[in-house]
Formats: sequence, structure tokens, C-alpha cells
Amino acid sequence: MSNTTADGFRPSLARRATAALAGAAALAGLAGLCAPGLAYAAAPPATATAAFTGSAADFNDCPALPAGVDRARWKCEVHSAAPRLTMGKVTVTLAPITMTHAEGPMPDGTDGQVWGAMHTTPTAVPGGLTGTAAGDRSRPLRLAVQPEYGDRSDFYTGQFSLRFRMLSPLLPQECVVGASAPVDFRLKRSGPSQWISQDPPLIEFSAYDDTFTAPAAEGCGPLTAPLNRRLGLPATSGNLMSYDATYTFRAYDRLPTP
Repeated sequence: MSNTTADGFRPSLARRATAALAGAAALAGLAGLCAPGLAYAAAPPATATAAFTGSAADFNDCPALPAGVDRARWKCEVHSAAPRLTMGKVTVTLAPITMTHAEGPMPDGTDGQVWGAMHTTPTAVPGGLTGTAAGDRSRPLRLAVQPEYGDRSDFYTGQFSLRFRMLSPLLPQECVVGASAPVDFRLKRSGPSQWISQDPPLIEFSAYDDTFTAPAAEGCGPLTAPLNRRLGLPATSGNLMSYDATYTFRAYDRLPTP
């Protein structure tokens, strides 16, 4: 009988990793990842609307506009969502993601967009590296996912790209799902948008994508193959992003001039 789990991690790996972690962390620069609460705390329940309650949204990430455009006809949009993500064999509710971009007409009349910034925090992956209770209990075996902007977006059509950095004391910082090519999402609306407030403007919408392909993790060192078996990657089907979001906006002529 094999003593290898379905995810490709032998039970002895956990014991060896735990015993060796203290020395390895000092040598490999992983000690900082073991700080209490960093990267491994499960995200608390959150809604996208929470990002904008209590005070006006943060417009500090509004990007500079292209030359020659009319500032009054361009708006800076800030939207926040706590997506539910199924990718391969893992399902998580990601910590809230906030994205900022600008859009408006170009001098020739075509639609223009400028990317601003993205902010989020890591989310714990239940079961950690092993997919078992031991992966939740043992700090060295914990696993978190950190979404990062994938350098492509088109908010007129609901398309954007993300990479997912996998964080664990046993993984190098270069361990990323979508390292060579990011994960491309093409969101479809689940229903009509709903105005929550007119002043300030606050709008909710729901969207999803169940057609995206999830690539394998790369750059994960000796654990690359076991990690991909654990995550069920690559996965060409069965993936889902549910995207319940809230957004607000402000015309550029109402923003401070840089």
C-alpha cells in the first residue's frame, strides 16, 4: 500500500519539513513569512460595499490621463469585490480586491482607458499544502494565495488578467500560477446593475466567468509538481470566478490637479 497522499505529499515530508524549517528559514529568507497573522489568516467575511462605507472612496490611485483629452469627460473609477474563486481543486473567497482605472473619450472619439492600481491581501487556502487538517494546524504547511494584476484589462468588456502568487514558508517567492501567461477572465453580467447611492455615486453589480483556463503553478522549486497535484492544476474546465462588486467614480475635473 502506498503511503503517498492523493495530492502527492508523503506524510514524512511534513515531519521532515517541520523539523528543518527553523534552519531553512534563516538560510532562505523565509522567516518573515512565519510572522503571526501574515499571509495565513483566513480573510474575514466581507462585502465589496464595505470598501466605500463611512467615507469617500480613495481616489489616490487615479492615473494620469492621455495628452489632449477633456478632463471633464473622463472619470476615475474605483471598484471593489471579494470574488469567490474555484480554480482547479481549490475554492476560496478572496480577500477584497480594489482596482482603480480611468476611462473616457480619446481626442479622435474612440473609447480610452488607463490602468491605475490594484490592492488586496493574501487569503488562506483551506488545508494548506497537504489539503488536510495538518495543513491548517502546522504553520510550515500553511498556504495562502495573493492575487496580482496580470498587466491586461478592458473594463468596457469585463476583461482583466490576474496572476496568483502562492505563499508558504516552504515555497519560494517566485511560486506563481500564471507566471508565464496570466489567467484571463472575461466576466459576464449576472443581472442589471443597481444604484445604491446617487451622491456619492455607488453602484453594485454581479458578474462571473466559468470559461477561463487555470495554468499550472511555476517557480515553486522541488514542490512544484506536488503543489500542482494538490491544487488540481492545470485545469481547463470546472473553474469559476463569481464577482460581486461595488464601484464609484468621479470626473477628473473634480479631482485635484496633479
